[in-house]
Amino acid sequence: MTGENEKETRHDFIRDMVVEDIAPGGRFAGKTVCTRFPPEPNAYLHIGHAKAVWIDYGIAEEFGGLFNLRFDDTNPAKEEQEFVDAIIEDVRWLGAKWDGRLFFASDYFGQMYEWAIELIKKGKAYVCDLTGDQVSAHRGTLTAPGKNSPYRDRSVEENLDLFTRMKKGEFPDGVKTLRAKIDMAHPNLNMRDPIMYRILHTEHHRQGNKWCIYPMYDWAHGFEDSIEGITHSLCSLEYENHRPLYDWFIDAVNEGRTDDGSGPWGKKNNHPRQIEFARLNLTYTVMSKRKLIDLVRGGHVRDFDDPRLPTLAGLRRRGYTPEAIRNFCTTIGINKFYSTIDVALLEHCVRENLNKTSPRVMAVLKPLKVIIDNYPEGQVDQLDAVNNPEDPSAGTRKVPFSKELYIERDDFMEIPPPKFYRLTPGKEVRLRYAYFIKCVNAVKDNAGNITELHCTYDPATKGGDAPDGRKVKSTIHWVSAKDAIQAEVRLYENLFTKENPDDVPEGKDLTVNLNPKSLETLKNCFVEPALKNAQPLARYQFERLGYFCVDPDTANGILTFNRTVSLRDEWAKIQKSQKPA
Repeated sequence: MTGENEKETRHDFIRDMVVEDIAPGGRFAGKTVCTRFPPEPNAYLHIGHAKAVWIDYGIAEEFGGLFNLRFDDTNPAKEEQEFVDAIIEDVRWLGAKWDGRLFFASDYFGQMYEWAIELIKKGKAYVCDLTGDQVSAHRGTLTAPGKNSPYRDRSVEENLDLFTRMKKGEFPDGVKTLRAKIDMAHPNLNMRDPIMYRILHTEHHRQGNKWCIYPMYDWAHGFEDSIEGITHSLCSLEYENHRPLYDWFIDAVNEGRTDDGSGPWGKKNNHPRQIEFARLNLTYTVMSKRKLIDLVRGGHVRDFDDPRLPTLAGLRRRGYTPEAIRNFCTTIGINKFYSTIDVALLEHCVRENLNKTSPRVMAVLKPLKVIIDNYPEGQVDQLDAVNNPEDPSAGTRKVPFSKELYIERDDFMEIPPPKFYRLTPGKEVRLRYAYFIKCVNAVKDNAGNITELHCTYDPATKGGDAPDGRKVKSTIHWVSAKDAIQAEVRLYENLFTKENPDDVPEGKDLTVNLNPKSLETLKNCFVEPALKNAQPLARYQFERLGYFCVDPDTANGILTFNRTVSLRDEWAKIQKSQKPA
């Protein structure tokens, strides 16, 4: 995800640990660094996952290592092929490359089952008949120890028989589980005889009906890393308390194994190093996959690619670029403590990227017709316009100018307030790339609404200042009415009205904080003819209005645009205000 000529040297606690591990004498000295991104295919990825991808892939890339994309597909009740396909598309869009190293945890089910059998034979696992509620009741609390299951002391032979029959499908869902035999008084609740396998007669999106017992996440996750030779298992902080359990499982299977495979149980398994980092939280945003699913299924947003959502599909549709997201992740860095990042910083990174890469065009979102009375009937001027002042190589384009134009309705006031420098009766403004014009008359309908303006233009001011030296205080954008292309424009704001959407009254959910003005759709907009063949997801700066992206919905000859971000940079203002005087 870095450019070909971009070499970054960054320091943080994870990179420092990797350097330590691969140094001579380190735990992975002489080995190739290998990381992975292990999503569960039960939802669409969001901006928080982008941070994880950038950490996992970025470190593998920086250290000349390997990167795996692996699906943690151990729960068929919630997983779908739709999510698998979407995740592959999103990770590829971010710029990560896995070079054929695409894996699925479900392909390891056979090996995991054999290791479970091994733990039963070692007396470290047993089949339990307690229900889920009974297991929870036996677990104890942070201050009180748990209570042993009455099935904890079953013989190895009985456990092997029951577990084999579980696999054959002889028992209904929830009747039995396989649990690790650790310590019901352990201070870490995760270590109190955790469940390793449950019975689930549900078809798997990849394995079909081959299995009716499925490994729990905690049993499977560490072994997935081990099988793939992962050196550094990079996880978010909520897995920190699970790390001792991952270690226990691998150590328990490795007991009796040797490095050369001469031990009674064979060769030792790879033991990755897990390192945790703080997950990403943004203001005015929710990152819970469950809550995002509820928003979609509740009809509060259009779908998982709704541009108001923080899903990568939604951000892509809105016009965000993978480069901007990468720069955002680099800017916020990696830490070990929870914090909430102002969404204004993300938008700032998007603006910085689009400012350099997006062609400039003119568009009018709320049109008001202007008739240039002294402009020759039927004449069309082709004026030169700059495509991107930040990129001289972008060149120029021709913009048609004719007798009838559209300007932004907000750029005219019949009775202006103080310091209103745009178009008013009797005053001049500059039309971008064109001429000075002066309003001489405003035409109104029977209700008193202004329907069109009559103006004059000064042909001597073409593309520049007046020869007599007179000045104007404002330059406004416009499009030629004769040549303009009709468009629909969708203006997006934050989906929620509160910085913390979960801050709700008792008995309510976050939908009470939904912003009723999060989407405004403008139907009768016009853009300049240079956009006639604009392709879906192409990005532009509409001069004076913001950055916009062509929506995939574009059809029937009417272009549809999503506003990516406005030109107003709140983060830049925040940073400026924080500088010492």
